[in-house]
Amino acid sequence: MKTSRLKRLITASVMAVCVFSQVAQGEDAAARGYGVLTEMPLLSSDFDQEVFDNTWQSWPEPLRRKAENASPEERRQMAFDRYGLTNRQDHASGKPLQYVVDETSGDWTMNCFSCHGGSVYGTSTPGAPNNRFALQTMTEEIRATKFKLGKPLSRMDLGSLVIPLGTTHGTTNAVVFGMGLMSSRDADLNLIASPMESFTHHDMDAPPWWHFHKRPYIYIDGFAPKGHRGLMQFTLIPENGPSFFHEHEEHFRDVYAYLSSLRPPKYDGPINSPLAEQGRALFQQTCAECHGTYGENGQYPNRNIPLDEIGTDPVRLTALTAEGRTKYAKSWFARSGDPDAGKTIVDPKGYVAPPLDGVWASPPYFHNGSVPTLWHVLHPSERPTVWRRNSDAMDSERVGFQIDVVEKVPLTEPDVAIRRSFFDTRRFGKSNAGHDYPDVLSESDKRAVLEYLKTL
Repeated sequence: MKTSRLKRLITASVMAVCVFSQVAQGEDAAARGYGVLTEMPLLSSDFDQEVFDNTWQSWPEPLRRKAENASPEERRQMAFDRYGLTNRQDHASGKPLQYVVDETSGDWTMNCFSCHGGSVYGTSTPGAPNNRFALQTMTEEIRATKFKLGKPLSRMDLGSLVIPLGTTHGTTNAVVFGMGLMSSRDADLNLIASPMESFTHHDMDAPPWWHFHKRPYIYIDGFAPKGHRGLMQFTLIPENGPSFFHEHEEHFRDVYAYLSSLRPPKYDGPINSPLAEQGRALFQQTCAECHGTYGENGQYPNRNIPLDEIGTDPVRLTALTAEGRTKYAKSWFARSGDPDAGKTIVDPKGYVAPPLDGVWASPPYFHNGSVPTLWHVLHPSERPTVWRRNSDAMDSERVGFQIDVVEKVPLTEPDVAIRRSFFDTRRFGKSNAGHDYPDVLSESDKRAVLEYLKTL
């Protein structure tokens, strides 16, 4: 009896050690993955510290005069605010989360947090969509500063003259950037001569990375199976040949572990619990079929909604051709060797309804970032045509951005950064139409669902 009990205790102890070891290894891999993104330059450098410190000289008046009279620290913060950069909370020197900065050479190299490392209502949050990122404006002013300083131009400086980087701050043309990089590679990622292709340029709102652990496929149309190799696609600059991808594959297994470890922040404001519970029941009746259920036994269906049913802007879906998706399916990126990985979907019919974990923390909404608050998602006829975020603080009543609504973008405004802070839903690829399902709910039902969404 004693021997049997001792054996059970030993077995239980060994199992506990094994589980602890696996958890520890997972935590170590996630920590390494974060280190890869923040400390390892995987692209060519875009500019150096001297250029960044002097970008204020390319700003319009009166901002330039204000910067001239400011201290270096104040100018740095002004630049961070203008371009949508945030400080790394884990680094005492205040390195930007969005760039790898070499302290010896001073080189700045973009990393994945440029789009996927923003702030949640003013709090720097790795994995949150960077809804402030001003890549086009920043690149134009970096290029102008290099001319002033007599510095050579980078690939980004020149490439942005051909492929626009984003027409509205907080959104980017990253999908087309990836398509352009992929067009000059064969299936084994060797560089090949390829004719100039015509791409359908369109802006996208980056999804939050804290959804990654739930989704078996990636991208809004869900065409690509999730895998560590697929995460490497945006490092396809000409300087990175096939050997680069083989050498860094283990690093991206760690990046995969890091993304898988992320979870959304908790809503820290007051919640009307009875109203939220009412909203939960309504959500399960009207929304869960596509967006899933939440809580201890929650399930995510990964459902692709046909375009003619969802009715949201079609440009993102049609911009990627079946030929382009087929090329990806045959490439090294899709040949991960993972027996659990699905097959590339070369002809998706619509968009995948995303998980809604932390949805309160990731405005704006829809794949193109056209809807500023959850209230507007629930009120399709009330969505503003032209709007602009006016504060870092949350609109706690409507849950999302505090905004100004105007008739049109002020084209006479001399500061391009201000013009690009306005979102005009009449522009190509920026429609806020569709997802009219909330129209079946009464106003009181919508209030209850909105309260429930805060709890996810």
